[in-house]
Amino acid sequence: MFELRLLCPEDRVEAVSDALDALDALSISVEDADAQTPAEQALFGEPGMPPPKEGWQRSTVIALFHEEAQAQEAAQLLPPQDFFADCRILAVNAVPDQDWVRLTQSQFEPVEITPTFWIVPTWHEPPAAAREVIRLDPGLAFGTGTHPTTRMCLRWIAHHAPVGQRVLDYGCGSGILAIGAAKFGASSVDAVDIDEAAVRATQANAQANGVQLAAGLPDRASGQYQTVLANILATPLKVLAPLLCAHVASGGHLVLAGILARQADELKAAYAPYCGLEVSDEEDGWILMTARF
Repeated sequence: MFELRLLCPEDRVEAVSDALDALDALSISVEDADAQTPAEQALFGEPGMPPPKEGWQRSTVIALFHEEAQAQEAAQLLPPQDFFADCRILAVNAVPDQDWVRLTQSQFEPVEITPTFWIVPTWHEPPAAAREVIRLDPGLAFGTGTHPTTRMCLRWIAHHAPVGQRVLDYGCGSGILAIGAAKFGASSVDAVDIDEAAVRATQANAQANGVQLAAGLPDRASGQYQTVLANILATPLKVLAPLLCAHVASGGHLVLAGILARQADELKAAYAPYCGLEVSDEEDGWILMTARF
């Protein structure tokens, strides 16, 4: 295989990527051209959501082609195009043959939630100290324990084991929070999402982890629960305030994530008519907010 590397300003990344796709690139990736320098810029996104920006101020675009002739042709066809202004070709390089599956797997290690609770890819053995383990492979779907919001929710579950409780995971994604609740003693778990692919992923992951839960679209959620979990993003969480709070039983817990630290006051205001939200955890600029009813 061969890769074509280009340097593009942020506002050209999308057009150049579309052109590379039309030229039959096998894959296209975008990296920060200033990575590992003082000018490096962090971009944060969420699984299943549009990227916050198409690229960095100076982006390296890398297109992979099966044949060298295809990469060279793309290198010749792109520069004359209007949308290629301020971009430049960096190189066409041969890509050494590798065991890509093994290489990808080697980048992902077990994730510690607590010293005794771990998320472990299927190709790893659980750590000796692990007493509770969720088996989930990074990259498969919608939240795999590597993001701070997921880790904070799972830590909360581990520290507030919902033994014998009815639990709702609203916006379940991969089902990781619902699986966590089941492993820590919930008597029944409803996991709902607007995405049918997420529902299927949740069902498959629950089966792989040997837990029982009910997964479906949001209309499956019914009645009240002792614990309601929602790891989404701040804007939909604000819209969902009356719905989520209506599902929390008296004495129950509401647990919200997908919130940046600077958004805490917005969430407190949105939920003020129903409950008093407080920040319960913080990691890498993200916060966990909870309320007791």
